[in-house]
Amino acid sequence: MKKFTLKFTTYVTALVLAASAVFFCCGFSPRLPRGVLINGHDVGGLTGTEAKAALRQGVEKGLKAKRLRICAGERLYSFGFPEIDYADEFDCLLSKISKSGEYYSPVTYRLNGREEVLKGICSDLYRAPVEPYAVFNKVGEPFTYFAGADGKECDVEKLSEDLDKSLAGGFEQVNICARVVKRKNKVADVKRITQKLCSFTTYFDADNTDRSGNISLAAQKINGTVIESGGEFSFNATVGARTEANGFKPAKIIEDGKFVLGYGGGVCQVSTTLYNAALLSGLEITEYHPHSLQVGYVAPSRDAMVSGSYFDLKFKNNRLTPVYVRVNCNLNYITCTVYGESDGYVYSFSSKVVNTVPRPQAVIVEGEEDKVISYGRDGTESEGYLVATGANGQKKTLIRKDKYRAVADIVQIAADAGSENKLLP
Repeated sequence: MKKFTLKFTTYVTALVLAASAVFFCCGFSPRLPRGVLINGHDVGGLTGTEAKAALRQGVEKGLKAKRLRICAGERLYSFGFPEIDYADEFDCLLSKISKSGEYYSPVTYRLNGREEVLKGICSDLYRAPVEPYAVFNKVGEPFTYFAGADGKECDVEKLSEDLDKSLAGGFEQVNICARVVKRKNKVADVKRITQKLCSFTTYFDADNTDRSGNISLAAQKINGTVIESGGEFSFNATVGARTEANGFKPAKIIEDGKFVLGYGGGVCQVSTTLYNAALLSGLEITEYHPHSLQVGYVAPSRDAMVSGSYFDLKFKNNRLTPVYVRVNCNLNYITCTVYGESDGYVYSFSSKVVNTVPRPQAVIVEGEEDKVISYGRDGTESEGYLVATGANGQKKTLIRKDKYRAVADIVQIAADAGSENKLLP
């Protein structure tokens, strides 16, 4: 009987304790003693839940009256509740209070999405430095130089520190400290990579208006060309087809060893002038073609013929920086100038005639009078040497061998009595 009574008592006690736990969990909370002040707020006589709610209501009321301002130059960023949130330790403090008195519980403030907000502000503030640069001009001074400007960026660590101080203090305005982002280069660096490498000039007959017009038109199409590092220039691609539709006129061209009329006559003088300028600038010539006949505006082995879409002049920019091409056509001469970064060498060209092939016997034709219809010329075999002079001395390289045809004189003799005895030189 005693054992039964003991078991029954234990069972009842357990039920009482369980019921007590449910009672307290369902809302029972002992009240705080009278005269309890937390962070200056009187919460005496309130339950823990009521006190916590009252305290938090007070924090939020004060927070709603505050603004966190971050100033970045002319831009002002302002944040308030609930962008500014807080954390408290009221639960911990309330569980320990057993008598009246003044108590303090820390409240910490935080900016929601802090990392993204600061990242956005710093992005707004950032200004990339503008490096010195040059503008390439087709006429006048070859380049116009600009000094550029330093940039600025946000000191993120300083901004984060100042933000913490403001949130921990009186929400003082945070002024962003911008750091200068220096330019890497100077104008002198830009001038170094845009210096004149070479100019080459050839002359023509200004009275031959169709031919000189073709020269001028081709020059205009090339003038102002910029060849990026590793890029290749193509004369045909730049100038286009030499047709009437493209503005070219008929003038003398060399075709199959003869001078005949053809659209674009004269453009070969442009390609030849440019060829020499590119060669003497140290650029890599990737395609050139000699004329079948020797031309009069350059020495042998210095010409570069272009024709149709099959015979082109091409050269490659073998520098790490751009190359700039100016082609100026004046009254009776054309000048090609190449600008860019020097490779440390000064170039010159040496042309050498190694053999002369006599012209064939004159071709005699009959006509109304004695005259020379066209003068022939001796053929020429020549070699071209490029001489590179640098700090370590001079290097001479054979870069081409050419053979120009011999052309007979064409002589007209009057078809009258005794004309068979007349011979013109």
